[in-house]
Amino acid sequence: MDSLRFLATRISLGVALAAALVTTSAAQTAKYPDKPIKMVVGFTAGGGTDVVARILAQKMSETLGQTVVVENRTGASGMIAGEMVAKSPPDGYTLMMGTQTTYAVAPTLYRKTSLDPARDFAGIAMSAVSPLVLVVHPSVPVQSVKDLIAMAKAKPGGINYGSGGLGTTPHMSGELFQAVAGIRLAHTAYRGEAPAINDLIGGQIPFMFSNLSAIVGNVRAGHVRALGVTSAKRAPALPDVPTLAEAGLPGFEAATWFALVAPTGTPRDVLLRLNAEVKGALALPDVRQRYADLGMTAEDSTPESVDAYIKSEIAKWTKVIQDADIKATQ
Repeated sequence: MDSLRFLATRISLGVALAAALVTTSAAQTAKYPDKPIKMVVGFTAGGGTDVVARILAQKMSETLGQTVVVENRTGASGMIAGEMVAKSPPDGYTLMMGTQTTYAVAPTLYRKTSLDPARDFAGIAMSAVSPLVLVVHPSVPVQSVKDLIAMAKAKPGGINYGSGGLGTTPHMSGELFQAVAGIRLAHTAYRGEAPAINDLIGGQIPFMFSNLSAIVGNVRAGHVRALGVTSAKRAPALPDVPTLAEAGLPGFEAATWFALVAPTGTPRDVLLRLNAEVKGALALPDVRQRYADLGMTAEDSTPESVDAYIKSEIAKWTKVIQDADIKATQ
């Protein structure tokens, strides 16, 4: 009987301890946030990722009652920032706004990195999506995607395209284009998308994939000719431009997407609170208008759907990188 009473006492103590831990955790979550939140961006101020982060940080600061501060930590396609965030306490006070370049491409290209986004991050919300546009210089004698493919097949490896850098979405879209169309192109990686666009307008390169937000003004001004958008549906900003799938490449889809994440282990209640804050901000008319001006759209998401999407994008772009044998300088 004494042993049974001892066992019962141990069990009671264990239950009480577990209850206390749950109560403490719930109390901590209930008062979240009680200090400023840091949203880390792995790219320079003024770029697409930074713009999205600052739009949402401002709105979230107003509704959370705590300042959400955007911090830029550049380098290695966002992985310096990613590694820092992954090692931060999983308490909801250090977040990261990143893109598929950081989450799905760079870890495969830069093989020495310790960052594993599928393991190290917990999704919060998909914050914005921006399609790319396949654009050519007006002097290029093609009027459609099929024309461009035919020209490339006639000159294997002899036609050059530009991008904002190795591993960027414009570069990866070009690699996917080659794989799906069965063509071979030459790639010139610029130090940023703006210099590539300048050379495209100047006729130094014949074509490129460019983020819609960066090129739409030049399309409307006639500086470049748009042949197709990379999204599954036509872009509202360029409704007359077909998708690449409509233009003869079924299933072709690529986009620059911006996802807010936290370190793995962040309490689920905190993730859900932040998800609700992002969705609330994205529903505001002024935010929706700002996104429309930038050629971006907002998609409803859950933490789980963000996790699943990042994993699917890792698989997709890893295959493109491996099939094309793309290697980065370590």
